[in-house]
Amino acid sequence: MALGACNDSSSTDFETTSIDEPTNISTLITEDFDVSDWTEQTHSNDADPNIAEVFDDTMVKRFDFVVTPDRWQSMLDDMTATYGEFGQRTVQGGGLLEVEEDPVFVPADVFYNGTQWYQVGIRFKGNSSLQSSWQTGILKLSFKMDFDEFEDDYPQIDNQRFYGFKKFSLKNNFDDNSHLREKVAADVFAKAGLAVSHTAFYTLYIDHGNGPEYFGLYTLVEEVDGEVLDTQFSSDDGNLYKPEDSGSTFVEGMFSEEDFEKKTNEDDADWTDVQALFAALHDETANTDPAAWRAKLEVLFDVDGFLKYLAVNGIIQNWDTYGRMTHNYYLYNDPETGKLTWIPWDNNEALQTGKQGGALDLNFANIQAGGWPLIEKLYADSIYKARYDEYLVEVMADAFQSTTTQALYDTYSTLVEPYATTELPGYSFLNGANDFYNAITELKAHAVSRDAVVTSYINAQ
Repeated sequence: MALGACNDSSSTDFETTSIDEPTNISTLITEDFDVSDWTEQTHSNDADPNIAEVFDDTMVKRFDFVVTPDRWQSMLDDMTATYGEFGQRTVQGGGLLEVEEDPVFVPADVFYNGTQWYQVGIRFKGNSSLQSSWQTGILKLSFKMDFDEFEDDYPQIDNQRFYGFKKFSLKNNFDDNSHLREKVAADVFAKAGLAVSHTAFYTLYIDHGNGPEYFGLYTLVEEVDGEVLDTQFSSDDGNLYKPEDSGSTFVEGMFSEEDFEKKTNEDDADWTDVQALFAALHDETANTDPAAWRAKLEVLFDVDGFLKYLAVNGIIQNWDTYGRMTHNYYLYNDPETGKLTWIPWDNNEALQTGKQGGALDLNFANIQAGGWPLIEKLYADSIYKARYDEYLVEVMADAFQSTTTQALYDTYSTLVEPYATTELPGYSFLNGANDFYNAITELKAHAVSRDAVVTSYINAQ
């Protein structure tokens, strides 16, 4: 299939919302426009985030992107320059390129429920998922959406928001034939009482000159450096970090500012809170005076929140994060407590044994020794191990209770089935509808198996 082409989209008649197909795309996106659809509740930054509207668990909603052909082509050209020709591997052995820059933003109009948002910044997003999708010839790519990215160019959209939200990730459910992993993992973290992004199911249509084309079923994810801080913490004034690479392991002596990218307070060159956590974690009192070590650590770090995160992460088997990989979490210095708080991110690889050696055992017997001290040192402490064990029991009895979780899989799979199984060739990771049904069966079996694993672990203590 030619790059950007689309098969017949008549299979998407079940969609509940739509826009009138523009007869001339160039008249829809112009430099001089009136924001006629603008209302305080839908577009203004004075509106509180409307979580019920945007993140509705009971239905699959729809986004339409309308972007001029030249801007769309600039996005594709940028991808080609970065990752090589569409549908072709550029690294022998299937490896990944090291990429420093994000893909290019372009303005596009976004439609939802017949309402228009203007000159919204959209770009492709992702790392391994983006590169792998592109190089295997799948145009169902993830997107970043920023509703006032181009406000300096278009003063009409100053502080434009989408029902109170500034930006989202629209994730393509890469390597997830069920299309449910990102959503369910976030649900479990939230039910366990942890700060985590809201998520919801959306279909995406893009008109880049030939009318709306179905790009598939996506998961909309709330950005941590946006309304997550506003709605789940006392304020967004604290330091938010997105750790990456070797420093994010918390191995002694590995701290570097570059590995703890600041997403808030970027102009304030101050990493003393993270540096203090490094020092406290590796303080010699961990061995000589554990009570003093715990007291010092708990002044700086939400240890209980992290232990509960470890329990959830271990139960759902989320391998693509701390303990195996040097990414996919945030740290936020909560102004109310002054403690760094752990926030999970990017959960599409959860709810399976996993790759790269697989998920960590509940007792961390398969962790790389000396490589992940936040886990190793806390689990080696008898007090913290006991709390972790308690959280395992608590999470398995509630947030990931087997029967309830299987029922949730039934509910969500019924909801998304018409949209997932009618994705189009070249815009889907499914080879057929059976891939979807088999993936749901595997998820339900996984929930049962984790109940047994947790029971076995607890009985062995």
